[in-house]
Amino acid sequence: QVPLVESGGGLVQPGGSLNLSCVASGFSFKTYWMKWFRQAPGKERQMVATINSDSTSISYRESVQGRFTISRDNLENTLYLQMNSLKPEDTAVYYCHAPTLNYWGQGTQVTVSS
Repeated sequence: QVPLVESGGGLVQPGGSLNLSCVASGFSFKTYWMKWFRQAPGKERQMVATINSDSTSISYRESVQGRFTISRDNLENTLYLQMNSLKPEDTAVYYCHAPTLNYWGQGTQVTVSS
């Protein structure tokens, strides 16, 4: 059983929106901090957003602040990333991550292009 499974990626025009989901299974999702990362071709993986277990502490990398929103539903064991005003430089594979357990999802491709 894969502990983290992302979905929701795709091709979108600049200025568009996507909502990524990450379904967790096999561990007590509600007790763990969660993160979204992304990796563009030829570049290092970078942290995009972080959320604590009860959603009272949230942070973003500067380049997505005000455009992306991380959230979670602990009853549905699901992590979300709402991405608005997308730019070509947001193109990457997006991964959800449970840092304490070092769990990674398989990734979902986001491509922003006209």
